[in-house]
Amino acid sequence: MNNKKIFILIPDGLGLRNFAYTSFYENALKNEFEIVFWNNTSFPISELGFQELKTEIPKPHPLTDVYKNAKVHVEFNLNIKKTKDKVYNNYRFPFSYSNFKNSIKSIFVHLIILTHSSQKGLLRIRRKINESERKTFYYHQSLLTLKKEKPAMVFCTNQRHISTIAPLLAAKELGIPTAVCIFSWDNLPKAMLVVETDYYFVWSNHMKNELLFYYPYILPKQIFITGSLQFEIHYNKSKLFTREDFFIKYGLNLNKKYICFTGDDITTSPDDPNYLEDLALAIEKLNKRNFNLGIIFRRCPVDFSDRYNIVLKKYSHIIVSINPLWKPLSEAWNTILPTKEDGQLLSNIAEHSEMVVNIGSSTVFDFIAHKKPTGYFRYNQKKQLNNNWDIYKCYQFVHFRSMPSQKAVVWFDNPSDIAENIIEVLSKSQETINEAQLWFEKINQHPVEEASTRYLNAIQEIITNSESNK
Repeated sequence: MNNKKIFILIPDGLGLRNFAYTSFYENALKNEFEIVFWNNTSFPISELGFQELKTEIPKPHPLTDVYKNAKVHVEFNLNIKKTKDKVYNNYRFPFSYSNFKNSIKSIFVHLIILTHSSQKGLLRIRRKINESERKTFYYHQSLLTLKKEKPAMVFCTNQRHISTIAPLLAAKELGIPTAVCIFSWDNLPKAMLVVETDYYFVWSNHMKNELLFYYPYILPKQIFITGSLQFEIHYNKSKLFTREDFFIKYGLNLNKKYICFTGDDITTSPDDPNYLEDLALAIEKLNKRNFNLGIIFRRCPVDFSDRYNIVLKKYSHIIVSINPLWKPLSEAWNTILPTKEDGQLLSNIAEHSEMVVNIGSSTVFDFIAHKKPTGYFRYNQKKQLNNNWDIYKCYQFVHFRSMPSQKAVVWFDNPSDIAENIIEVLSKSQETINEAQLWFEKINQHPVEEASTRYLNAIQEIITNSESNK
């Protein structure tokens, strides 16, 4: 077999982080794969030294987004019917009636939901999405590109973008095998599977079972368990600074121990600054008892707001900001480019912090890779920015049910208890670490550092089978 050209379809910067900055790319080259980033973003991938091919005008059909939105709600309706569990209602986003165009779109989506909330109706929606995309200029240009370039496979790095439907359909039309990785641990219960491919790459057996449960038309033989590439960096010890070098580089006090607070975006956690202040107050209380602690604040990479400024200024004697190393190409959240250096930065923050604190973040897995525990806030603020937001709903989400026990994290259920909880974690954290490790092993295939190898082995198997079937 001579053709080992793999098109990596990139709909956002996170795909670049996982497939260009990890050992996947380097190992692919060592195994004589030709990796071409099929780029339908505004990111200048070629300027980073990678082989790039820009997609032609990535403009989906106007009806595709309508059908996609309806599909999501129909899947929620069917999941509620199937499980008798109304938690799926918590995943719904409100419809927009802000102007005439949005109002018409929302009414149309409602009508589709009303008339298609069955398995047969869902199948019709899926077909409508494909029919719409095959009518686009984007689809036909993708056909021309694939006919010219003749890749052995098209691999999509994220399953939730409608901008990837047309090129994947074009690949299928030409008999080129397609695959997609399920990007995040919570995406399947959220009905975020937008594309349909020949193969699916998942983090774990747990996620494989979820995929089969939510999408029964997918067969077990179509699924590869690979783990997630995003955690590989934490097992590369050569990327770690010494404690002294790291502290000096980022202006930290060598006499202090630091707790990391990782921020969420404003939609996920509108009251984040207040939780940060609650943590700072608890640290102040502990420092009066000679604990000598500080806070490393790492904001959400797509949050460039000034909403933390007051808290950061007020507690500047405690909080040190170490911002993610991402580059915004515009103000839109999905045009923010991660850099290779940011993975190393996060790994070092985890290595040199005592623990991480946040609201339900997957950083629990980044930090447990360094044997560090996690604290989750689990109370509402008395004064809330959004009265419809409820922290208790967050922890009802399906992906938190994968916890082996509630001891996998430390729960901060009241501002007045945070200080004592931190003392307990710092003095007796082994049980929490052990439970979090069990959780990580359930969520993500181990050994973690072999994810790239598992990806490439699966890709090799797919293209070999494709060649033998021709």
